Amino acid sequence: MHGIGNDYVYVNAFTERIADPEALARAVSDRHTAIGGDGLILVEPPSAGVAADVRMRMFNADGSESEMCGNGVRCVTKFAVDRRLAEGNPLRVETGRGVLSIRWTRGKDGTVATATVDMGAPILEAALIPALIPGVGATGRIIARAITPAFFGDSDPGWIRDAAVELALTCVSMGNPHAIVFCGDVSRVPLERVGPVVERHPWFPKRINLHFSEVVARDEVIMRTWERGSGITLACGTGASAVCVAGVLCGRTESSIVAHLPGGDLALEWASENAGVLMTGPATEVFEGTLSATMLAAGARP
Repeated sequence: MHGIGNDYVYVNAFTERIADPEALARAVSDRHTAIGGDGLILVEPPSAGVAADVRMRMFNADGSESEMCGNGVRCVTKFAVDRRLAEGNPLRVETGRGVLSIRWTRGKDGTVATATVDMGAPILEAALIPALIPGVGATGRIIARAITPAFFGDSDPGWIRDAAVELALTCVSMGNPHAIVFCGDVSRVPLERVGPVVERHPWFPKRINLHFSEVVARDEVIMRTWERGSGITLACGTGASAVCVAGVLCGRTESSIVAHLPGGDLALEWASENAGVLMTGPATEVFEGTLSATMLAAGARP
């Protein structure tokens, strides 16, 4: 399944037991020798005592577990409703960010086609993102914080001029950490070179997702993403939510925007400081199949 190109392998963990999801994520995500995807998502019964319909566990292509995926949680909603694992509308999905509420609509074929996710209020305190930046206290905010070309670890910073990169950093957590940099032309950013450096920058103890955002109009942005543990992806729902928040905090955009990502568009709204970010977009199933014994063995502990 995919949400505007952000693709994962989904497993019905109501009926299947995956003993080592980290290993299985690495095995199935390879685009040359396996199914291929940005990672693995398990759709499970909710944890005991949690008021939710289903639980989502998300693993990146490198096997690391992440707290949340905005595009993934829309697909979890489609997976659960279409397979009659749950039917609430809004559907309550337990994630590493907490329980999220997702309203969904059916398409002409009767299956779930789009979903609106209340992503929760953004987390802005540096220690909670987490981001350990010199000169920023634990409760401080990182909004348009000045940086130098050295932040990107690049010995040839000519691209900074070519892409009209603003040397200012804004950090937002949507349950997972994001760094946003505004620029004039996202297509000229060498993301494959810059992304790995920023992801593992010493300022970010849990690594970070990096987004370059080009403001087209007050209600429209273009963005490109490097996701921790997966690399360049076609879309990132939590990242688009963070870009929406950063645009408002930096005075660059209105509270409602359309974000154009390589895989498609997302509609976002952050109405007020304490409000959750609302994200609306499609959820698409590509195919269903049976994992081979070889693939399953990668996710089985003795």
